[in-house]
Amino acid sequence: MLEEYFVKPRTIDRIRGSWIGPQVESYVAWMAERGYRARNVQSRVPILIGFGEFAQGRGARTVEELPAHIDAFVAARVAERGRARPRSEPRQTLAKEIRGPIVQMLSVVLPEFGGGGRHHGGLPFSEAVPGFFEYLVAERGLRPAAVKSYRHYLDRFEAYLDRVGASLDEVSPALLSSYVTERASLGLAKTTVRGDCGVLRVFLRYAHRQGALRRDLSSTVEWPQAYRLATLPRSITWAEVERVLAGVDRRSPCGKRDYAILLLLVVYGLRGHEVAALTLDDIDWKRDRLVISERKAGNSTTYPLSQVVGEAILDYLQHGRPQTTDRRVFFRSAAPLAPIGAAAVVSCARRYLLKAGIDVPRPGSHTLRHTCVQRLVDADFSLKAIGDFVGHRSPASTEIYAKVAVEPLREVALGDGEEVLA
Repeated sequence: MLEEYFVKPRTIDRIRGSWIGPQVESYVAWMAERGYRARNVQSRVPILIGFGEFAQGRGARTVEELPAHIDAFVAARVAERGRARPRSEPRQTLAKEIRGPIVQMLSVVLPEFGGGGRHHGGLPFSEAVPGFFEYLVAERGLRPAAVKSYRHYLDRFEAYLDRVGASLDEVSPALLSSYVTERASLGLAKTTVRGDCGVLRVFLRYAHRQGALRRDLSSTVEWPQAYRLATLPRSITWAEVERVLAGVDRRSPCGKRDYAILLLLVVYGLRGHEVAALTLDDIDWKRDRLVISERKAGNSTTYPLSQVVGEAILDYLQHGRPQTTDRRVFFRSAAPLAPIGAAAVVSCARRYLLKAGIDVPRPGSHTLRHTCVQRLVDADFSLKAIGDFVGHRSPASTEIYAKVAVEPLREVALGDGEEVLA
C-alpha cells in the first residue's frame, strides 16, 4: 500500500522501520479505502513517524501509551515550526494540522481511543471523582453542549496527569501552573485558556467536596486576564465582503458549497456550528423561511429566506451536494464522505478571507458574523433587536458593538452627548 504513495524506497523503509510502522501502514490503508488524495497521505505520514519517534524518546513502548504524548508533541512541534509560519497563520491552526492526523490514526488503530489525547473508554476522572458530570447537570443545570465542553477540557487535564505520572491526589499548585502554561504555549486564545481554567476550578472544588482532594486547590488556578469589552469586533467592510465572495470559484461543487456557507454567515450572522448543523428540514421552500434551531441561547430563530441565499443553497443541492440519504445540508468535498463540522465552516471562511488579502485578527466564520452585526448597527437597529437577530444569549454580548457605532460616537465627541446617551 505504501508503494502507491511513496516513490523512494528509503522513505518506505523508514516508515516500515518505525516502531509504529504497522499502525501507520494500517492508517494509510484506511485512508486509501476512503478515497483520500495522495497529497493528503503524503503530508500526514511524516507527522505520524515524527510523533512515534518523539513518544519513544519519552519512554513509550506500546501503542496504548501513545495518547499520553499527544499534547507534548504538538506543543514541541508548534514551538519548533511556529517561528517559520507567517503571522497570518495562527499557532492554533498549526496545532490542529499536527494533532489531526495523530488523533485520526489512533482512532483507527485503538478502538477505545476517545480522541481527547488519551486512551479511554469513559468519562475523565470517572473512578477518582465519580458523579461529577451528573453534578454539572443536576446541581449546576448545564446544557449538554456545556457538559461536552467540560469533558473536552478534563480529557486533556487527565492526559497531562498521565503523561507526568501524577495521580489526582498528587495535584499541587505548581503542577496546575505547569499545565496551564503548557496549554497557553499551544497558541490558544486567552478566552480558551480562561475556559480551561474555569473548568479546572469547578472540578477541583467538587473533588475537594467529595474528599478526593485533601484541600481545595481551585483558588490556586490562575488564568490570563481577558477584560470584557477590551477588544473590537472583527468586522470587515462590505466592499471586502464582496472581494471574499468574488474569490469563490462557483463552477466546482466545493465552490458552490463554500459560496452558500459564506452567504449564510454574512447575511444572517450565523455561528459556525449553526451552519454545520443545518438540515434539509430547516429550509421551508414553500414559505421562504430558514429555521435555525438549538441556538447557543437555547432557543430557535426563523428568518425570511433571502433570494440570493436560497439560490446559492439550491445550486449546491442540485449540482454540488453528494448523493446521500443524510438530511444534513453541507458535506465534505473530499473523502471521507461525511457532513461538515463547525471547524470546517471556520476554515472555509478563513481560507477565503486570506485569499482576498484581508488583514483581520483571527480570520474565520466569526469575522463574517461580526460583519453582519456591524451592518445592523450602522443601519441604526437597537442592540436588543440585533441580539435577538443573531441569537445572543445576553444583551451584554451585543454591547461591544456600541464601541463601533461611529455616527453616535461622533455626536458624543462633537457635543455634550446628553441626547445620545439618553
